[in-house]
This record gives sequence, structure tokens and C-alpha cells, in this order.
Amino acid sequence: MEAEIVFPQPLVRGTLVRRYKRFLADVRLASGETLTVLCANTGSMKRCSEPGRPVALSFHPAPHRKYPHTWEMIRMDAGWVGVNTHLPNNLVERALRCGMVPELRGFPGVKREVRHGENTRFDFLLEGPPGRCWVEVKSVSLADDEAATFPDAVTARGTRHLEELTAAAGRGDRAAMVFVVQRPEGKVFRPADAIDPEYGAALRRAAEAGVEILVYRANVSPERIVWGDAVSKDLSPVLAA
Repeated sequence: MEAEIVFPQPLVRGTLVRRYKRFLADVRLASGETLTVLCANTGSMKRCSEPGRPVALSFHPAPHRKYPHTWEMIRMDAGWVGVNTHLPNNLVERALRCGMVPELRGFPGVKREVRHGENTRFDFLLEGPPGRCWVEVKSVSLADDEAATFPDAVTARGTRHLEELTAAAGRGDRAAMVFVVQRPEGKVFRPADAIDPEYGAALRRAAEAGVEILVYRANVSPERIVWGDAVSKDLSPVLAA
């Protein structure tokens, strides 16, 4: 059994004109029409938002949506890159329920968006004979031939999540940070210290405190996104040249 997200309708193809205001992008269709579409990604989208690149959009004609199309992926030199940061959570849930995350097997209870403390919600709370495990998920779209890295912009919220995971591990629960690499490049995962050194330091502190750092590849295509293999990680700080 595979953990995958299958798009129920064929994605709409086009060419990226620009991304702007964080949550919007303009896409030109083959017909010449230009659409304004939702961009479900709060990061900088460095190396995956080049104008002129082929993109694929999903269509959601709900009455409440001002922009019915959502930008799902972009075609870079090495292949398709997923840019919708909401989808990895759905993919991780399927992988957990299918037992495709060996490190987190044995938890029959899988709850989403569970409050931890007063100001934090974690993506998942796993419950079962092993006890409790708090899980946070991050989408990784920044990579080169050598490494996939996170974050692609300074993220105080992400650092806070790591601190909360560290606190949970200190109280005796299990805690896991799951990075989902939504592009084919990157033989190893590393924290992007050059972009957000505080996040990199917090990630290393979390690992030392017992937070499990898990990295998996998502194989992205316009038909489906499939849970892939584990990616090795190197959390050592990158020394400045």
C-alpha cells in the first residue's frame, strides 16, 4: 500500500508570470489568458518561483473563494517541485496510517492539529502503547544537487515549534520533527544556517534533547504526490567561508 495524494481532476497547466503579495501568483495559460491564483506558501520560495517556468494548478470552484485556482507545483530543471505547503500534512497522515514511517509505527491514534500549551498547535498527536508522540511537519522546497535545506526564510514560528517539541521531550513524551522534501534534488538534508541561524541552532538543540528529526522525500508529479524514501541528514553547523 502506498501513501499518496491523487489529484481528483487533471491539473491546469500554465507558465508562471510572477509571484507577489506572498499568497498570490499570476499564471499565463496556453490560451493567452492570465489567471491570478492562490499561492499556499508563506516562505520565500527561493529556487522554485522563477518566472517563465511551467506550473500546474488545481481548481476549486467554491463560492467563497475569490481565486479558485491553487498553485500546486512548478517544473524546475530536475523535475517537478511541490510548492503547496498544505499538502505534506495530508501526505504524512496517510504515511502514518499506512505504517510507512518506521520510526513512528505502533500508534493507532492519529489526531491532527492538537493544542500543546497555550499558544501552540502541533500538526499531529500520536497515541498508543508506546505512549504519546507530538509531531510537527515542515515542507522543504529549497535544494540544490547536494542538499535540501530548511527554512527558505527566517521563521520565528518554526523556531518556536522546535522549542515546544524540545519541552515535550523533556517532559517524557516522544517528539518528532518531520521534514518532507518536495523536490527530487538534495542527497542530504541540512538546516539553512545561512538563512536562519537561530532555526538551525534550535534544530540542533532539539535533536540533542531527544526530538527525532525525520526527513522523507515526496515524489511530485501532476498526477499524484507519493511518499518516498528517507533522506539522510547532516545537522552539523556550516562554517562560514
